[in-house]
Amino acid sequence: MTAPIIRRLADLRNLTARWRAEGARIGVVPTMGALHVGHLSLVEAAKTGADRVIVTIFVNPKQFNNPDDLANYPRTEESDAAKLAPFAVDAIYVPDPDQVYPDGFATTVSVSGVSEGLCGAHRPGHFDGVATVVTKLLLQTQADRAYFGEKDFQQLMVVRRLVSDLDIPVEIVGCPTVREPDGLALSSRNVRLSDVARSKAPALYASLTEAAGAIADGTPVARALAAARAAVLAGGYSDVEYLELRSSTTLAPLDAPTEPARLLVAAHLDGVRLIDNVALCTI
Repeated sequence: MTAPIIRRLADLRNLTARWRAEGARIGVVPTMGALHVGHLSLVEAAKTGADRVIVTIFVNPKQFNNPDDLANYPRTEESDAAKLAPFAVDAIYVPDPDQVYPDGFATTVSVSGVSEGLCGAHRPGHFDGVATVVTKLLLQTQADRAYFGEKDFQQLMVVRRLVSDLDIPVEIVGCPTVREPDGLALSSRNVRLSDVARSKAPALYASLTEAAGAIADGTPVARALAAARAAVLAGGYSDVEYLELRSSTTLAPLDAPTEPARLLVAAHLDGVRLIDNVALCTI
């Protein structure tokens, strides 16, 4: 059965107030729509960890630094609702723009530290937009738990930081990246790849995993990263924005895996920007 689609905050608040009165634990899965199996895995996790589940769909203009990206982002509300139907979520919140950014809206949530470097260096203002809309959605849904994928690892860290700093009473649950059989991380952007580019795309994950293994075996980090960058380019990508080893807890750059760490990468293929990351065990 398709869940009710809610567009006004007042209606959402009436619903969550009733759930609160019943003692229900509320889970939320924030999305921008164009749902794929990765998103649906977050919904599955939310169904396991909460009594009531809200999926939000809002294409947030404040996190796009490229107007063309915003214009080209797929809007697929009807098919998204159909994909959610088998999961029996309790509500789909598709707020009208004025419910998120009303006339006179003048507040920006900005998170320093974890938002700097990586995607933050290449997408000015992106994480301010993410932090602002996530803060709004967490407060609007009054969720007890919110579910985010680890593919956007820097985003996950930004969200955890803002929730901690602003004392928002919600648990942030990070869920493992879902991949195609050939290793490519699921992303709404994948549909923009040509067939030829799609066949080359797995080189990103393959290069990361090879570098992670090399570092674990004692190869100096700089050498492993240089080899991985070369492998990504040899695999057909046009350029590599970044490929770095960072702390899993602070996102600080690391010269050696002396603590739990992540290899993170962003690269362009066929005009499409793809990101990925893999965890590295502490030596």
